[in-house]
Amino acid sequence: MTDTDHEPTGARPDTTHRGGFGEYGGASDGLIDRSFRERIILVGLTRAGDDPAATEASLDELALLVDTAGADAVARVHQKRAAPDPATFVGAGKAAEIRDLAEEVDCDTVVFDDDLTPAQQFKLEKILGRSALDRTAVILDIFAQNASTLEGRAQVELAQLRYRLPRLRGSGRRLSQQAGGIGTRGPGETQLEVDRRRVLRRVHKLEAELRQIERHRATQSKARRRSRHRLVALVGYTNAGKSSLLNRLTDAGVLVEDRLFATLDATTRRLRLPGGETVMITDTVGFVRKLPHTLVEAFTTTLDVVRDADLLLHVVDAAGPDPDGAMAAVREVLAEIGADAVPELLVFNKADLDPAAAHRRDRHEGAVAVSARTGEGVDELLAVIGDRLRTLTSVAELLVPWDRGDVMAAVHREGQVLTEAPESAGMRLRARLEPASLGVLAPFVVEAS
Repeated sequence: MTDTDHEPTGARPDTTHRGGFGEYGGASDGLIDRSFRERIILVGLTRAGDDPAATEASLDELALLVDTAGADAVARVHQKRAAPDPATFVGAGKAAEIRDLAEEVDCDTVVFDDDLTPAQQFKLEKILGRSALDRTAVILDIFAQNASTLEGRAQVELAQLRYRLPRLRGSGRRLSQQAGGIGTRGPGETQLEVDRRRVLRRVHKLEAELRQIERHRATQSKARRRSRHRLVALVGYTNAGKSSLLNRLTDAGVLVEDRLFATLDATTRRLRLPGGETVMITDTVGFVRKLPHTLVEAFTTTLDVVRDADLLLHVVDAAGPDPDGAMAAVREVLAEIGADAVPELLVFNKADLDPAAAHRRDRHEGAVAVSARTGEGVDELLAVIGDRLRTLTSVAELLVPWDRGDVMAAVHREGQVLTEAPESAGMRLRARLEPASLGVLAPFVVEAS
């Protein structure tokens, strides 16, 4: 049983290049030819026991991804099937229907909402007579467009190469470098083998570069721990408003656009809390449903900051179509990278656009509703961040001799002084301190809790 809808064919510019979305260029190139807006058919599959509405919601998101990548979704096909076909994913008959629809709407590429195996992709392209791609290819293309730093570009290129490596294919002896005559019999080394070796060399080089970056990040992390600054990481679904919130809190000047994956590179700024503490707050790459494993693996150095954080600000688009589904997708990725044990503070953003944001907040204990655009709720958010971080510290009472001004200065510098009372033996202070600071000041502690 299938359900197929498509939009009428519109005018398109004359062009002789028809395979842009599926043409693999250089290692750092995207997957889309942006010289014109390609026309795309979207294909989603609902398996037995799954909710068709969830498939439609996923196709809606795929349409947004395609638009962000620079193409237009002109039709969509929704199939209900017990399980994907091993050869063509949708079955040979359905693939033929999609081919006929593609010719009718004059589309360039067919994009599937689920991952295709290399064999399925190859078989589908033969049947469809045009490129067949999956959601992973679209996301990789968007990341390739938006990566700006050396680290971001290296991570995206590595993910692209890992995705493309099993999809390299040649034409047997036609690609042979030797003619096979007298003295040169045998197929020799095919162009496919040459390409595979070149790709593997590049993968190994990028992996080495990213390992070096990871070592540098580890050094930075040690320096941060020595500085006693807590780390807060912004996480959330793509386009939830993380960068806008960072700008509101710190005047970071991070790029803000109303599109998916507008920013990829982590940005860290200092943030002073109402209690006087200074913390480091980092904006991270947005997550999405069915986030490709190749991207998660490639972005491990960037995502290390999430695992090392003391507190996660989980930013949720309160005005989005499915906030609960977005939260579940983010938590799934957090579990995949080993960050699901880090304390989480839910922040429902865009409260100015959705009056129901307050109700969503009330359903989740300790959550906060804010508007990064207007500043509504930001003061409450800062107070809650301070309160949550303070639960990670200990309150101690210290007696510091009058001749140890250096120790009194250290207490003020390393923690939050709650009370001070002069005594004959010295200054009695009650302060909130990090475990490491408490260990250094242990000789002066008279009571700890």
